[in-house]
Amino acid sequence: MNGPFENGSPVELWPAGTPGLDSASPVEVPTIVPYVLDADEPHGAVIVCPGGGYAGRADHEGEPIARMLNSHGISAFVCHYRVSPYKHPYPLMDAQRAIRWVRQQAGLWNIKSNKVGILGFSAGGHLVSTAGTHYDGGDPDAEDAIDQASCRPDALVLCYPVISFGEFRHTGSMINLIGENPADGLRLSLSNELQVTQDTPPTFLWHTADDAGVPVENSILFARALRDHQVPFELHVYQSGRHGLGLAPEDPHVATWADLCGQWLRALGF
Repeated sequence: MNGPFENGSPVELWPAGTPGLDSASPVEVPTIVPYVLDADEPHGAVIVCPGGGYAGRADHEGEPIARMLNSHGISAFVCHYRVSPYKHPYPLMDAQRAIRWVRQQAGLWNIKSNKVGILGFSAGGHLVSTAGTHYDGGDPDAEDAIDQASCRPDALVLCYPVISFGEFRHTGSMINLIGENPADGLRLSLSNELQVTQDTPPTFLWHTADDAGVPVENSILFARALRDHQVPFELHVYQSGRHGLGLAPEDPHVATWADLCGQWLRALGF
């Protein structure tokens, strides 16, 4: 790949010092791992956030997903965001920094700076839906050029996501992110079906109807909010399948989500 970074090798998101690194122990330095195409034509990129209940990050929802995106002509970056004992806002800060990082340096890899999406599974899907509803346009006066870039993603891909901290919440993810007794204001602000606006990015969602880990209502609530605000979206609910399928290699029907997602992204200009 072109540029100073090697495919498959982690890069610190904040090489000059990670904000909040001393807020929890053990120390966990957030990184981003490039899987960049050697492409002559400008193309899009997607940041991948593996799931794991905000307690870890599942390997099968990282590199294999990046490779799948590569197969569709899209560069990818796996974000190793901080998890418990780190609390909100640090995972969100890491995801926002990853978006800024890719966008600010897009020219190194012939990536379109206006086609930087983000994809997540389960709790990683909660992080992605948070990034898609809590963002800013960057700080033009920041000394760090990366912080000058917008952290609004250009597309969201939500895979059996945690969305709500209301009736259909995944309690473990909520506790790991904001504690056992969060203030109502914080819990509601991170119930992302309540945070959708007409400026929320176009979204691709998939879930299984009998998901026993994260209820399908999470995807349905987010899709309903997108519809109410006239945001383009595509929702696929498969009849059956366990939580945490990733690429779903053992289920050829559910595995169709990857091609559908790739086609959707390409239709958006990625």
